Amino acid sequence: MAPTDRYRSLGDLPASIPVFPLAGVLVLPRTQLPLNIFEPRYLRMVDDALRGERIIGMVQPADEAAIAASTDPQAKPRLAEVGCAGRLTAWTETADGRNLITLTGIARFRITGELDVTTPYRRCTVAWDEFADDLTPEFGSAEVSRDRLLEILKTYLDKHGLQADWRTIMQSSNEALVNSLSVISPYGPREKQALLEAKTLEERNQLLIALTEIALQQTSPSETTVQ
Repeated sequence: MAPTDRYRSLGDLPASIPVFPLAGVLVLPRTQLPLNIFEPRYLRMVDDALRGERIIGMVQPADEAAIAASTDPQAKPRLAEVGCAGRLTAWTETADGRNLITLTGIARFRITGELDVTTPYRRCTVAWDEFADDLTPEFGSAEVSRDRLLEILKTYLDKHGLQADWRTIMQSSNEALVNSLSVISPYGPREKQALLEAKTLEERNQLLIALTEIALQQTSPSETTVQ
């Protein structure tokens, strides 16, 4: 059984979760996100998650001002309304006190409020209902334009002299392919948020294709922006 198979209905998900604001970082259902945790407030968050529900919500700061303020432990910068929760599925403590963790994506959520807590990290109330389909593996996969995504991926890799494990890529399901490429894509916070909020898997796929086409016309993927 996959780590996230235990979440079969909205009733299996908590009404509030700890949130980790991190710009340009994305997790999506059933993808894996490795994180290097070193700030004391987030080391505490990981400790508490391990003792509790093992769920952490990844969410981006809402804008550039919020991104700049997010490094201040005393600040509470405005958060994007939509994030994605992940289950803490791997944990290692290093000799210098860092935590190397892996989150496996469960489902997206919409923030409905923030709790007044005594912990050094933030905790928000969340609503899951508009993203209920995230709990169904491969939902919408049949509509994905897979061939075009593979074509543009190959062009991008060739242009940048990058190698890929094509055997693994070809064996990947449509959901795994689209979501994993979205997670590792080199685009900025606005683009990552747009990929996260795409209503369907095919919408995310088409946006990923469009962003990659734009990047191919520019000198650097980091210059790619959603208009």
